[in-house]
Amino acid sequence: MSVPKRLDAYHFYEEGWDSYEQLRESFEWEVPERFNVATYVCDRWADAEGERTAIFAEDDDGRERQFTYADLRERTNQLANYLASQGVGRGDRVGVNAPQKPETVVAHVAAWKLGAVSIPLSTLFGVDALSYRLDDADAVACVVDDSNVDTLRSVRDDVDTLETVLTVDVDSPESGEVDFWEALDGESTERSVVETAAEDDAIIIYTSGTTGDPKGVRHVHRMLLGQLPLFLTSICNLELGDDDVFWTPAEWAWIASLFDVVFPGLYYGKSVLAYDGGQFDPEVAFDLVERYEVTNLFAPPTALRMMMRVDDPRERWDVDSVRVVPSGGESLGQSIVDWAEETFDGAAVHEGYGQTEANMTVGDCTALAEFREGKMGLAAPGHDVRIVDPQTAEPTVEPGDVGEIAVRYEGDPVCFVEYLNQPEKTRQKVQNGWLLTEDLGSRDEDGYFTFKSRKDDVIISAGYRIGPVEIEESLAGHEAVADAAVIGVPDDERGEVPKAFVVPNEGYAGDEELRAELQNHVKERLAKYEYPREIEFLDELPKTTTGKVRRADLQRSED
Repeated sequence: MSVPKRLDAYHFYEEGWDSYEQLRESFEWEVPERFNVATYVCDRWADAEGERTAIFAEDDDGRERQFTYADLRERTNQLANYLASQGVGRGDRVGVNAPQKPETVVAHVAAWKLGAVSIPLSTLFGVDALSYRLDDADAVACVVDDSNVDTLRSVRDDVDTLETVLTVDVDSPESGEVDFWEALDGESTERSVVETAAEDDAIIIYTSGTTGDPKGVRHVHRMLLGQLPLFLTSICNLELGDDDVFWTPAEWAWIASLFDVVFPGLYYGKSVLAYDGGQFDPEVAFDLVERYEVTNLFAPPTALRMMMRVDDPRERWDVDSVRVVPSGGESLGQSIVDWAEETFDGAAVHEGYGQTEANMTVGDCTALAEFREGKMGLAAPGHDVRIVDPQTAEPTVEPGDVGEIAVRYEGDPVCFVEYLNQPEKTRQKVQNGWLLTEDLGSRDEDGYFTFKSRKDDVIISAGYRIGPVEIEESLAGHEAVADAAVIGVPDDERGEVPKAFVVPNEGYAGDEELRAELQNHVKERLAKYEYPREIEFLDELPKTTTGKVRRADLQRSED
């Protein structure tokens, strides 16, 4: 592939803008006919500034590593050469079952250099989850970390297509396995990137499967370009610096980590921090921010709430390097925003919205538009996001009315191609020219979006449509509540009523007194018909590997 030209459309942060509306109106997509993600996130930077740090890496054993862009090119070339020697080529699927480690990035980029397709896989997957995905995708190779190698070994014989297994940090690879770094030894550090069209397959990311079997979401190389406008507005707040360092504590198996942070950061030649430290520890997070001078900290609200509980962080750590604190997955409360702005010395705090099929479509950009509590933000440049009628998929809903959030499908590079092996599910997802998110929300007259609930989670009680999310957020605002989930349960009088499942904080008993207190707490803050008529106390909530509550499990427990 020839030296790629700079794509000027994705450098609008270098210009001055009078308003967010002006930026949106002026933006136009630039998608070359020939485009390979590996060239843009790796090789072009190795050519231009090879000694620039691409990845800082650390684990909980204290091992520290650093990979320059030149290192990244050489290691990805070696892995691509090895995989090619094993018969992996254009269109083949390669599983990547590893945590926040340089090897994870190397595996994805090496696959793309071959024209192959990578499949990010969580290290938390058990036997059924891992076997299903590898088999459904017809994976021919897999890079697996020590943290999940036993699971892979137990399912390998069930995946007929799987022939090549590379292990990362496994002391004794078994028969049929090859150590990752031993595989690279002896391989040439030279290799040309296979020329691919922007419409060629690059990655299959499986949905978390909150209801039914997970769906394999097929994305092509242009998808990375579709992420960049909101990366610049919401993750970066229209500012990129030479010394920027991006980090998210989220596992590198999901679109919101890989394509909100990791690969967009590498696209712009910045440094990404990889920390493999097990369960999230808020004090370790502060320490990492200080030592690596993290500038952009993408953290889910749950992580931020845990960091809020740490005493005197500004006295214990210097975290003034943080410039932007983007978040997503659930609504940010004003208390988190206020805390983050104070703790990180005036950092911009942003909320963003997207999903596996169409990520990074709505978010804040406080450089040009105000943050509004309870709102997800504005549609990003290039994305046509509307509220449509859930039955007809027509964008006829008036400002403020609740409908389904939808993204214009044609011409938007961020949108998926299809669900792998599930054509009917794809037809249900894309209707009337719109990608239907299956999320209900509203859009006000100024263009700000508000999330209400999943389409299938709406509770209809005595004619009122109730979204469980706002009840959950209200409960989470009580000092006695560590976590909460809400579903609808049958009621003879009202048809359905909200039922809450609450995990109490340490020191609080789940008794009748707390139950009444929480019901009154919600009554005082939301509509009277929205309070949970029933509350059940649990030690923990059932969740997916991405941390989403499995409401289907809670619903089944009531059936």
